[in-house]
Amino acid sequence: MEVQQFNYDNKIVKYFIIATLVWGAVALLVGLLIALQLAFPAFNLGLEYTTYGRTRPLHTNAVIFAFIGNAMFAGIYHSMQRVLKARLFNDTMSKVHFWGWQIIIVLAALTLLGGFTTGKEYAELEWPIDILIALVWVVFGANMIGTILKRRVKHIYASVWWYLASFLGIAVLHIVNSIELPVSLLKSYPIYAGAQDAVVQWWYGHNAVAFFLTTPWLGLMYYYLPKASNRPIYSYQLSIVHFWTLIFLYMWSGPHHLLYQALPDWVQALGVTFSIMLIAPSWGGMINGLLTLRGAWDKVRDQAELKFMVVALTAYGMATFEGPMMSLKSVNAISHFTDWTIAHTHIAGMGWNGGMIFGMLYWLVPKLFRTNLYSKKLANVHFWLATLGILIFAIPLYWAGITQYLMLREYTANGLLTYPNFLETTTQIMPMYHARILGGLLFFSGFLLFFYNMVKTIQAGSLVDNEAAEAPVLVDSSSRRAGETIHRLIERKGVVFAVLIVIALVIGGAVEIIPMMKIESNIPKIAAVTPYSPLELAGRDIYISNGCYNCHSQQVRPLRWETERYGEYSKIGEFVYDHPFQWGSRRTGPDLARTGWIGSSTYKTAIWHYNHFTKPKEMNPQTIMPAYPWFTKNTVDLTEIPTKIRAMQTLGVPYAKDYDKQAVADYRDQAGKIVNELKAAGVEVAPDKEIVAMIAYLHKLGRDISTATK
Repeated sequence: MEVQQFNYDNKIVKYFIIATLVWGAVALLVGLLIALQLAFPAFNLGLEYTTYGRTRPLHTNAVIFAFIGNAMFAGIYHSMQRVLKARLFNDTMSKVHFWGWQIIIVLAALTLLGGFTTGKEYAELEWPIDILIALVWVVFGANMIGTILKRRVKHIYASVWWYLASFLGIAVLHIVNSIELPVSLLKSYPIYAGAQDAVVQWWYGHNAVAFFLTTPWLGLMYYYLPKASNRPIYSYQLSIVHFWTLIFLYMWSGPHHLLYQALPDWVQALGVTFSIMLIAPSWGGMINGLLTLRGAWDKVRDQAELKFMVVALTAYGMATFEGPMMSLKSVNAISHFTDWTIAHTHIAGMGWNGGMIFGMLYWLVPKLFRTNLYSKKLANVHFWLATLGILIFAIPLYWAGITQYLMLREYTANGLLTYPNFLETTTQIMPMYHARILGGLLFFSGFLLFFYNMVKTIQAGSLVDNEAAEAPVLVDSSSRRAGETIHRLIERKGVVFAVLIVIALVIGGAVEIIPMMKIESNIPKIAAVTPYSPLELAGRDIYISNGCYNCHSQQVRPLRWETERYGEYSKIGEFVYDHPFQWGSRRTGPDLARTGWIGSSTYKTAIWHYNHFTKPKEMNPQTIMPAYPWFTKNTVDLTEIPTKIRAMQTLGVPYAKDYDKQAVADYRDQAGKIVNELKAAGVEVAPDKEIVAMIAYLHKLGRDISTATK
C-alpha cells in the first residue's frame, strides 16, 4: 500500500485562534457596555455613534461573526485536515479567507456605529459588505470542498457532514435574504416588503442561528469531545439520524418568531409544528455527546476543557427544548417582546457556543503549540466564573420577562389596565438589569483569565507551521460493496452528499417563502394605506439608521391587553410599502405602530416628539431612553430624495410617474407644516433637519389604518 507524506497547515489555525481572542474581548466588552446603557442611560455617552441603538447590533454581530465565527473557522480548519488526512486545498484561499473575514468585521464595526444598516437583525450590513461576505464565504466553501475531494480517507467523518451543511446553509440564507436594491454606496432597500420581508428575514435569522451557531459547533463537538475525553463518539447511527433530521427540520421553523403577528395562519402553523419536531434531533445530539463521556467522568472533574463541553451540551439541551416551547402560541404570548427571549439567546450563546469555544481551545492550543496549558488552576477559575456569570445573567432576565408580561396584562377590578404606561413595567424590572450587569461582568472577567492563559500558553510553546503527516493513498470505487449501508456509500461520494444536503435545506424555505411572494392572494392591500411621503421616507431611514427598531416594535398583536394599550391590531396589508419591515423583536420601549393615530392615547404632538428626543429625562425622569440632540443639528441630504423615490418605484411602490421631480418640493411643503407647529410651541428649527423628518415618520405610523377603520 502506497503511503504519502504531506503537511498540515497549522499557521492558518493559529491566525484564527488569535483573531478569536482579540474579537472575543471586543464583543464581550461591547456587550457589557449595552447592559450598562439599559440600566444607566448615561453610558450612551451622549454621542451619536455610541447609543444603544447602534452598539447593540455591533455587539450581536461581533459575538456571532467575529468571536464565534473565528473560533469556528479555527476548529474547522484544524479538525478537517485531520479527519480527511489532507492539507487544506489551497494556502492562498486560506489566507484570503482569513484576511477577508477580518476586513468584513472591521467594516461591520465602522458602518454599524456610523448608522449604515439595513435594519434587519443579524443581517444589518449594507450591500457592498454583503457582496464581500458572499465572496469570502465562497472562498471558504471552495477550500473546504477542495479538501474533501482530495482526502485520503474513504468515508467522510460526521464532523465534516456538519461543516458542509453549514457552508451550504449559510450560502443559501445569505443570498436569499440579502437581495437588495442599492440607492447609494452605503444605502439600499430590500426587495421584499412588509410580511414578505418578515418571513424571509426570520427564515434567515432563525437559520443563521442554526447554520452558524449550531450545526458547525455540533461538528466540532463530534471531533473535539472524543479527542478531549479520549472516548469514541457514543453512537454512529444516532449521529446519522441527528444530522439529517436537524438540517431538514430547521429550515421550516423561522415563522415561530412571528406568532400572533400580521402573517397568514398557515405560515405560523408550519413554524410551530416543525419547531416542536426539532426537540427530538436536537436532544439526540446532546445525548450522543453526553453519553460519549460514559466512563470518563473522572476526567470531567479534573479537566476544564471537558467541564466546559459538558456545560455547552447542557446549555444546548436547555436552549433546544426552550426554543420549541417558546414557539407554542400560549408560551409565545408571554415570552415574545420581553427579556425572556434575551435570556434564552444568551443561554445558547454564552453556554453552548461559549462553552464549546473555551473547551475546544483549552484542549487545542496546548496540542497545537506543543506545550502544557499555562495554568489549569486559572482554567478552572474561569469555568466557575463563566458558569456563575451565565446563571446570574440569565435567571434575572427570565424573571424580568415574566414580570413584565404579568404587569402588561394586569387589569383592575373595573376592567381597566392596571399599568397603561409601558414605562411602569420597565421601572419594575430595573433590578434585574442591574443583576445582568453583574453576570456579564463575571463572564467577562472569566474571559480575561482565558485570554491571559491562552497568550501565556502560546508564548511558552512552539508552533510547527507545516506539521508532517502521512496516510495511505486513497483507492476507492464507486460501486456499493457487500454489507455497506446506503449512508456509508454516500459518505464516500462527496458531491452526492452535498447535493442531498442542499435538497434537505431548500424544501422548508421554498414552501414558506414562495407563496408569500404572491401578494394578491396572501397579502390583501388596504385602500387607505398610501406610500410614505418623501419626508416620511427620509424619517424612516433615520429611524432605521439610529437602530430604533432595537427597542421599539411596530406590531400590535390581537391580544386584549395589547389592543387596549396600543390600539387596533396590525393588519398584513398595512406594511406593503415597508422596505424593510420594522415589526421588531424586543420592546424595551412601547410599541409605535399607532403613534400617528390621531385621537388615540398613543398619539403625540410634534412638540412632544421634539422634547422627547432632545430631553427625555425631563419628560420622564424614569426613562432609559437616551437623548438625540443631534437630530436638531443633522441635515437631511435632499439631493438623495429623488433617488430614493425612484428606488421605491423600482420596487413597486405606486408613486405617480415622474414623481421624483416633485418629491423635494413636497418634502419642503410637509416639513414646513411641522416647522410651523413647532414654532407655535416656541421652538425654531429648520425644515431640513432630521428631527422634522422623524416627527413626520412617527405621525405616519398607524394613521392610514385609523382612517380605514373609522
